[in-house]
Amino acid sequence: MKFGSVALAEAEGAILAHSLVLPASEAVGKPKRIPKGTCLTAEDLSALGRAGMETVTVARLEDGDVDEDSAAAQLASVLLEGKARAGFRATGAGAGRVNLYAKGCGLVRINADMVNHINSVDPMITLATVPDRHRVDADGMVATIKIISYSVPQAALDAVCSVVEDALVLHPPIFSSATLIETTIAGDTPSDKGRRAMAGRVERMGMTLSPRVLVAHEVGALASAIEQVTGQVIFVLTASATSDTLDVAPQALREAGGTVERFGMPVDPGNLLFLGRLGEKPVIGLPGCARSPALNGADWVLERVVCGEEVSHSDIAAMGVGGLLKEIPTRPMPREKGV
Repeated sequence: MKFGSVALAEAEGAILAHSLVLPASEAVGKPKRIPKGTCLTAEDLSALGRAGMETVTVARLEDGDVDEDSAAAQLASVLLEGKARAGFRATGAGAGRVNLYAKGCGLVRINADMVNHINSVDPMITLATVPDRHRVDADGMVATIKIISYSVPQAALDAVCSVVEDALVLHPPIFSSATLIETTIAGDTPSDKGRRAMAGRVERMGMTLSPRVLVAHEVGALASAIEQVTGQVIFVLTASATSDTLDVAPQALREAGGTVERFGMPVDPGNLLFLGRLGEKPVIGLPGCARSPALNGADWVLERVVCGEEVSHSDIAAMGVGGLLKEIPTRPMPREKGV
């Protein structure tokens, strides 16, 4: 691509590099704006000449160049091949940009090596995405392609497109229902704040929450309730926080015939979560912060589980980097208390 100032006589068919405003006399009573990116016509150049201009800054494509919109559209088409086709849709190209949106809710998986490769071939070819494992709603934007210059070499575009495979994949929810079991102490009925927060979490993943289940904060009562759950995913929210792997909720899961795979996580708020299983049903013992709709560690585990990802001990252990989340205002024991 050639870029620079040229005489008006040489600019027909070239791409205007910077927007220009013609005086009112050249635009029938009001200023006329010629936006950047316009492919200049003889009429445009005649008007510029009458306005006293002799030169104009333009971009001119050379053999082997691809214009910005065509390049963006081509990269988008390649990105949406394979597994990505079912999960995402692309907008039309404009000003060298194409946006990608999720067709439904779920977790977006990003192949960072692939994205880094796309962005390393030619600085004019760029792809920006949401973070890996970003939870997205239907029609949520997940990526934007931007061709920075007015054109790029076909060879560079080919080098990008030839190796792009499953750079973005959407993992939709694989479960449709969940049950939340809440424990009570001394027969007191807890506020429905926690249930409302959890209902919001599962509903945005396209799931339903079964009718409310309240049981005494005792191993036997809770084990019985776990055994009778109808939902495909089990959540346990205890009146008293779980403080050990042998505490009431983990023990109740074991007594019901389930297993506890991990207690505790390096995410704050969310430290007191436990993860287990009852047959084919995932079980998540919720930390008290799950009563708030604010982001906490339980969200990270819930979203992966609901979207069919295996969450191992090592996976949770690796959540510490970035795991210091925003403090929840209603937290009983703030992090900075006494500092």
